[in-house]
Formats: sequence, structure tokens, C-alpha cells
Amino acid sequence: MARYIILYTLLFLTACQPGRVSPDRQTDTSPVLFPDYTDVTFPCNIAAPNFLITEEGEAFYTEIGSEGQVFFSQKSRNANVRIPAEKWKALTTATAGKEFYIRICVRQEGKWIQYKDIWNTISTESVDPYLVYRLLYPGYELWNEMGIYQRDLTSYEVTPIIENKSAKSECMNCHTFCRNNPETMMLHIRGKAGGTVISRNGNVEKVNIKKEGMNNSGTYAAWHPEGRYIAYSVNEIQQFFHSTGKKPIEVSDLESDLIVWDCETNQMITDSLIYGPEWMETFPAWSPDGKTLYFSRSKAITQQTPLDSIYYDLYKISFDTQNRVFGKPECVYNASALHKSISFPRVSPDGNYLMFICSDYGNFSIWHPESELYLLNLQNGNIRNMQEVNSDNVESFHTWSSTGKWFVFSSKRIDGLWAHPFIAFFDPKTGIAGKPFMVPQKDPEFYKTFTKTFNLPELIINPVTENEHSLKLIRNKLLSSSPD
Repeated sequence: MARYIILYTLLFLTACQPGRVSPDRQTDTSPVLFPDYTDVTFPCNIAAPNFLITEEGEAFYTEIGSEGQVFFSQKSRNANVRIPAEKWKALTTATAGKEFYIRICVRQEGKWIQYKDIWNTISTESVDPYLVYRLLYPGYELWNEMGIYQRDLTSYEVTPIIENKSAKSECMNCHTFCRNNPETMMLHIRGKAGGTVISRNGNVEKVNIKKEGMNNSGTYAAWHPEGRYIAYSVNEIQQFFHSTGKKPIEVSDLESDLIVWDCETNQMITDSLIYGPEWMETFPAWSPDGKTLYFSRSKAITQQTPLDSIYYDLYKISFDTQNRVFGKPECVYNASALHKSISFPRVSPDGNYLMFICSDYGNFSIWHPESELYLLNLQNGNIRNMQEVNSDNVESFHTWSSTGKWFVFSSKRIDGLWAHPFIAFFDPKTGIAGKPFMVPQKDPEFYKTFTKTFNLPELIINPVTENEHSLKLIRNKLLSSSPD
């Protein structure tokens, strides 16, 4: 028995020996990695992008280096590549602003084949180190198993902010932050025990964003940059389930309007120009100076209106914070004239760009495979399809980093069913984005086996859980039976 243990140990050590290999031949073909970490720009503070070599082989050799220096090498019978944190840190420190290579050799039929080197770049720009998102199953069968979580992007640590198993199985809805700062945040839960919890200036309170006579309460939210106001859309949402076709689930507003909540006075502000039966307004987003509110707008519908004839345009309206009054709505992009529909407008922190989703109709883009990211240059009015980012499946739920040099979004490009988080570099000077990459995981095969979808990813500058006392207050307020 002891001999078998010794033999197994020797075989294991030999298989994982990091010594370089001498290839028997080379090929101009690039190896296929999963996730696809090729030709991308990584933030200098991102966790190591572990990956799986998908090429068939008996053994695998991986080497990662830059400018003649090798930072990591591995020879193994296993196609999984996990880069030690200290070696990745050494590489990112030494190569910030430069390229690095990934060299893959695969032994096939006893011979080592060296594939074409993969090149990536380490940016000198860091990304906001925390990502908050909602996890849920892609259908509605297990709606009572969801939660809002926080991922440390500099490591692989994930911590729950709140899960609905501790929230009386209510539906976890929206979360949002003011200027990527968790010190000013909002969480919302639907249902009998639900409500809106606002954490601001060290205080946590639960409020009811609904007045007498209103059919619905505040749903989709956007913090005013000053942190006093929150813009909400007030939505009547209906799900439709189809037995056949490419879109088995469809979601649509039956009605929607806009309001602004004053967090200091707990008062609601609105105007007949954005609240009434003629139009449906939703997905508000503030400009960085707080003077303009962008939103999606469609003509009101009836029960006879076909779902695929509902088109939303991009609108804006001015807001005077001192007098708490609105201006007049203005159409920014008439997408309906092209039989297209827009959703999720998001303004960059410098105020120069507005990113939005364009789809064939409606505004719940997560259910539309044709949904793509578009970019509006607010300085010259040019609008373009972000082809460098889009895929042949859903792109949705995008948010900017605090610097505007990065953005995160959910995409179903891997399998068409689960939405996964992708991050991309953005150059404010050119308005061009880099190739998006999946958020790295400790296990290279994580995304192949994980069966929940990532929803509403938002980048933040500090962890929500940094103040455990405040987090406990937030949870307790969400679970309380009534607003303050």
C-alpha cells in the first residue's frame, strides 16, 4: 500500500512540475480558453483570471510572462489553470500599462504542440473593487431562492448582503448606490413584508414610496448625485409566458410614471408631464450635475396593444433642486421611428456619454436576445452601436465605474440562458470600449456549473459590509413589517 502512495505522489509531482517544455512543433492557431481571456485589458487590481484550456490533450503547459520574464508556469495533466495570487500580483505590478503573454503547449499523441501566444494588457487604471448583484434562477420557477450579494473583485470572496430565505421569501427587487458609494444606498423588496430601505448619512430607514390613490410604489430607482433625491419609476409590470418561440418569457409595463422622492422630507415630487395616463415613463437616470433626468418613454398601451409594437424613446427633463420643479420633457433619441426601443439609460461620470440598451421592442431587455449596447455622445449627439462589446445574445443591466474608465454589464452570450457579469475598459477620449471579459472566478469551470443568473451588477468603491452595524440595520429594516 505504501508503495502505491509513493508512486502516486511521484506521478502527481511530475505531472505538475513547472519546468518549461520544448515543443515538437508550433501552430499559428490560437488556443481556445474558457473564459475567453484573450486580447482584453484587465484592471491592475483584478483577481487572477483563472481559465480552462479547452484543447484536447494528454498534458498541458502554461506560461505567463512579459518582456522576457516568466511570472508563472505550470505543467499538468489537468487543463485547469489557477494562477497563485502572489504571482498574479507580481505580474500586474510589473506590467501595468504593458502587455503580457499566455503561452499554451498541449501534448497530443506524445508530442508537444505550442499554440500561438495570447496577448492581454494590464491597465494602469484600477476598477472599483466591489461588485454588487442579484442572483436568481433564469426562470420564475424558483423565484423564492434569490439574494443580493457582494463580490470582492480583488479576490474571489463573495458575501451575502441579504437573501430572501431570511426575508420571509419575498422577491428581492432593486438595489442602487449614489455615485458608486455604499454609504448612500437603497434596497427594495416586494411583497407583504416588503418595502424600500434607504441608508444615508449613517441613518437607515424604511419608507413606503407610494401615496394614497397610487396603484404602485417606486420600482426602478436612480440616486440624484447630491444624495438627497431618488428618482423612481412607478410600474405596473406583467409577465407573459409563451409555450413556443425564441422568447418563452416576456415582461411588459402596463403603465408606468416617474416620481422623485425627497429623502430629507420623505415627500414625493412629480409633475403631470411625467405622471399621467397618456405616456409610460420608466428607467430614470440622472446626469452627473443633477440638473437633468433621462428616462425611457412610450405611448400608453391598452389590453389590445401587441407586445411587439411597444417602442420606448429616450427622453430627458430638467429638474431644479432648489425649487423642486421640473421643466418640459424633450425627446433625445426617437428610436420608435426606426421601430426600435431603448432602455436603461446610464450617463458616464464625466457627463459626456450615455449608454443604453437597444432592442426590437419593449424595455425588459434581459428577455430579448437581440438587445445590444449603444452609446450616445452627449457632446455632439452621435449615436452608435457598440459593436466592440456586443455579441449575438442579450446584453443588459450595464453600470459605469466611479471613474468612467470601466463598465460592467450582464450578458447571455455564453449559452443564451444564464446572464453572466462582464467588465470592459472604456476610453473617455475616444469613446471606444475594449473587449469585455467575464469576472474572474477561483474555479475556472465556475460558469459551466453555476446555475443562477447575475442581475443588476453595480460597481462600488467600498464594501457594503464594511460597517457590519449598518448592514444589520439594513437587514432588520427590510424584515420589519412596516415603514418608519
